[in-house]
Amino acid sequence: MTDMIDIHPHAWVHPSANLFGKITIGAEASVWPNAVIRSEMHEVVIGEGTNIQDFVMIHVGYDHPTIIGRMCSVTHHATIHGATLAENVLIGINATIMDGAVLGDNCIVAGNALVREGMVAPPNSILAGVPAKIIATRDNSAANIENARFYIQNAKAYAKGIHRMADWPPQH
Repeated sequence: MTDMIDIHPHAWVHPSANLFGKITIGAEASVWPNAVIRSEMHEVVIGEGTNIQDFVMIHVGYDHPTIIGRMCSVTHHATIHGATLAENVLIGINATIMDGAVLGDNCIVAGNALVREGMVAPPNSILAGVPAKIIATRDNSAANIENARFYIQNAKAYAKGIHRMADWPPQH
């Protein structure tokens, strides 16, 4: 099977990212250095405005695709494996989300947390721990969207070769 990678023209994928299989990356999404996205079966979908940060591993599960909604942030070294993230979700550094897990809109998963297979977290949940448990509920949408917007702007700068905030905004 040949790779079926569909990257929106307004998305940004760093050259060191490795993408294999059936993958769709939405408008203004970004995939940062050394991220790996693999889908030997099923598919991986990265929603509009979502950022997949450095060293993230995304893979499909045996029975599950990986679907990541709009305006999500998957931070450094996180692993998403056959899970579904709704919109405006933030995954903390080094967190792992396992097969069949479903995270509702505006969820936050703390760094180093392990979301077990099949766990369903309702919208606005905050999860932490190993295994992850819901430790609080609140509307995290504004902060999560703001984080994603920052990465949209950061990716636009990187695409122009601007790697330092001190050089923003770019001069015409």
